Amino acid sequence: MHIYREITPLRQQDIFVVLDSVSNGFDYPIHNHPEFELNLVMGISGTRIVGDSTERFTDGDLVLLGPYLYHKWDGDQQLLDNGHPYRVITIQFASDLLTGQLFQKGRFFKIQKLLKDASQGIKFHGKTFDEASRIMVSLTEDKGFASVIDFFRLLDLLSNATEVSFLASMGFSPPAQRSESNRIQMAYAYILKHFTDPTLRIGDVAEQVHMSESAFSHFFQKYAFRSFTQFLIDLRIGHACKLLLDTDDTAAQVSGNSGFNNLANFNRLFKKYRSCTPMEYRKRYQEKNDFDWANQPTPWQFLPSKANLDGRIQPSKHSTKLIHF
Repeated sequence: MHIYREITPLRQQDIFVVLDSVSNGFDYPIHNHPEFELNLVMGISGTRIVGDSTERFTDGDLVLLGPYLYHKWDGDQQLLDNGHPYRVITIQFASDLLTGQLFQKGRFFKIQKLLKDASQGIKFHGKTFDEASRIMVSLTEDKGFASVIDFFRLLDLLSNATEVSFLASMGFSPPAQRSESNRIQMAYAYILKHFTDPTLRIGDVAEQVHMSESAFSHFFQKYAFRSFTQFLIDLRIGHACKLLLDTDDTAAQVSGNSGFNNLANFNRLFKKYRSCTPMEYRKRYQEKNDFDWANQPTPWQFLPSKANLDGRIQPSKHSTKLIHF
């Protein structure tokens, strides 16, 4: 399947941009871009795709996306047909925005960690959602440098949030390192290098960090918040999802290339964790990616991922309110 690359309106001189869209439809394909994106959907329910995660969302959906993590929101068709009012506010900023010397200081450590964790997509809810949505609504009006301060206040709020859910599986994108332990990082690195090997066992990893299997099992559970076996299944299923979306490989080929020892076991586990067969999963995404270019609301905003991007055409105008900061 094609993942379309969005040409965002972010300019080199911008700190961030805000796009404010009111009842403007969800007519765009599954896409990604190198910028970070914070997306707030209010007033409508529907389906959200982030990486290998497909979930229902209800009124009030706030998600932070890392660079190149593909995504798409769809509103419920019945609500759209009935003219149900809704609003989508999107903030986009460059992946290298916080790489300067100032942002390496201690006060920015939590924000830096937030941005690393965004590689999986982070959903915010509860009181964090309430406060963040108020700040985002205020950012739809340009208040000069005060808006820049509000932007960093928003990042600080999100970086301290505990009411969060990770969306894409750890196997779909590089895992965020949530521990400062060199030993657990060594274990993660070894697993990520060898998880497609169907002979990988917990003892192999324990040996790399000089621990017994029993001690390593308890150690890994503490830091990964799941057993080694569950972590390995999550990685392999996530990798299989990526192969199903990015290649035309058969289920047997995807199974073998993801570390499963046989096709029957792969099909059983995939259906358990994704509630469908591998081929149904691929078909579902292909159907969601069916896009009518003739009715595109913002012409030229999206380009196929394999298109020649030299001299690409920026949209002359946007169908949403656009503010550069």
